[in-house]
Amino acid sequence: MSESVFADRIVQNLLDTDLYKLTMMQAVLHNYPNVEVEWEFRCRNGEDLRPYLAEIRYQIERLCELSLSSDQLGFLERINFMKPDFLRFLGLFRFNLRYLQTSIENDQLSIRLRGPWLHVILFEVPLLAIVSEVRNRVRYREVTLGQAREQLYRKFDWLTAHASADELAELQVADFGTRRRFSYKVQEEVVSVLKHDFPGRFVGTSNVHLARELDIKPLGTMAHEWIMAHQQLGPRLIDSQSAALDCWVREYRGLLGIALTDCITMDAFLSDFDLYFAKLFDGLRHDSGDPVIWAEKAIAHYQALGIDPMSKTLVFSDGLNLPKSLEIFRALRGRINVSFGIGTNLTCDIPGVEPMSIVLKMTDCNGQPVAKISDEAAKTQCRDENFVAYLRHVFKVKP
Repeated sequence: MSESVFADRIVQNLLDTDLYKLTMMQAVLHNYPNVEVEWEFRCRNGEDLRPYLAEIRYQIERLCELSLSSDQLGFLERINFMKPDFLRFLGLFRFNLRYLQTSIENDQLSIRLRGPWLHVILFEVPLLAIVSEVRNRVRYREVTLGQAREQLYRKFDWLTAHASADELAELQVADFGTRRRFSYKVQEEVVSVLKHDFPGRFVGTSNVHLARELDIKPLGTMAHEWIMAHQQLGPRLIDSQSAALDCWVREYRGLLGIALTDCITMDAFLSDFDLYFAKLFDGLRHDSGDPVIWAEKAIAHYQALGIDPMSKTLVFSDGLNLPKSLEIFRALRGRINVSFGIGTNLTCDIPGVEPMSIVLKMTDCNGQPVAKISDEAAKTQCRDENFVAYLRHVFKVKP
């Protein structure tokens, strides 16, 4: 009998999430424990998810059963940037459905979060994983783990055939695929195979639970929400990116030093990323726009500040696969350190399966709109067009 790709429980425990949710949650506890936020789900490809509402609700209700065991807390205690007060809070944390609303609006599945940032921040990744797997259980019930495994080995064969031994020794790849995975069991299998058989350098996973289970490094720093929220947390909008970076530096004192650049645009980010931040942060993460053009801007910026780019790292995480990663690697090799976080193409790439394009993004902070413009027009997200226009005006971003 073939191995099932579906487990009874979609979200395994509170650690079955991306590390950057926990790192941001700790910073929120220490700096913004009373800030109120709103989030909104969006299916970018317009797929009809209404038939899955009842099962999605059932799986969401099961989130409330989750709490951290002493062993899981012990794992977090060994991570040097996790503070004792945060771990005590996390030991008490439970998902609270009073902050969540699921319904059908305008013939679309609607998921909204509203409540204290500290208490809704962990919902994002499990909710997306639930929507993805509930839909896949219905549409692709015949898929086997063997198919997922074989597809991964085909990618390894391609990489071995197209990359030299020297390139493979340097090519760093991580799993960033929790939120849009085909299923938990597929992600578990993929990460296990990557650990044992990846022909390049497999450097870790964003999934904290799998990092613990498989004894590999959990990876992650910050996401768009951190910088977006600061658009309504400081006195002036023009200072919002600097405030977000400064707060992060004070929280982590040099640890977790990869900054996300495309909340507004790379150009707007670099205008705030002065010598102080460029020295304090280890590198930058790319998540929209042309990756090589973006990298050239980063290298030029470091050089203009008198910083050797080879002392910094660029992390790429925008819709990657291995061919695209190898292409970027070759364009930048020897000029700056690079690493690649691959998501959907690792954890939801099975022949015959169409991956979902789903997001859950912050829309409001303290009752006021926040926006992500990014370096790619299709990724712009905000419920208030006037605020987007104002943000563009303040940061001199052309429409």
